[in-house]
Amino acid sequence: MYNAHPSEKLIHAFRQKPYQGCCPTQAEFLFIGLDANYAPNIEEQKIFSKIIEYHEDAISFWQKYNVHHPFLLDGYKGDGRKYHKEFSKIRLSCKDASRISFIELLHLPTTGRNDLKSSDLDKNHLQYIHKAIFSEHTKAVFISDAVFKLMKKTSIFSWMNDAKQIEGHTLKVFHEKKPLIYKHLHFSTYGKFQAQKEEEIKAIHDIILGSNISDLT
Repeated sequence: MYNAHPSEKLIHAFRQKPYQGCCPTQAEFLFIGLDANYAPNIEEQKIFSKIIEYHEDAISFWQKYNVHHPFLLDGYKGDGRKYHKEFSKIRLSCKDASRISFIELLHLPTTGRNDLKSSDLDKNHLQYIHKAIFSEHTKAVFISDAVFKLMKKTSIFSWMNDAKQIEGHTLKVFHEKKPLIYKHLHFSTYGKFQAQKEEEIKAIHDIILGSNISDLT
């Protein structure tokens, strides 16, 4: 079950582009999440026009405002900010805007707490994610354990294996052939797992910015 976001404008933006960042089938690095969560009153916030601007052209947005997501701009209040604040610790720049894509298993934006089931997911959207994962452009995919567990329950991703350690890699992998599908802690994780998350963020930085690219083939 999930709480679909009440904003028709936001839902329309997702129907036009059911992802965030650059186009998933053109991206080098995919970050797959459960659902795109927004403050319930997002339309009432001054930043809403920036949210729509981002969804219309995320690459230009990053280059214009020098942040990868509008949740990092002053004025946004609501869910999702911590995730993207932690993601920014990977230390990417606007030069990477055309390389990074965020796509969620759920095809619609949400609000509040959600408990997704495989029956909530849209088959066409899952097929699009599958296509993006195996695009000729994709070098690596990053997902959390919760995302893996939900993907595994679908027929489209039933082939995925439990995460395993590969020599020379900090992150475990769900798929060790190209593209590698890496397991990482959710970026909103905190507390006793903070140190592990920081280590994983450094590993993701190295993978994306080149020091481990030769290991991806």
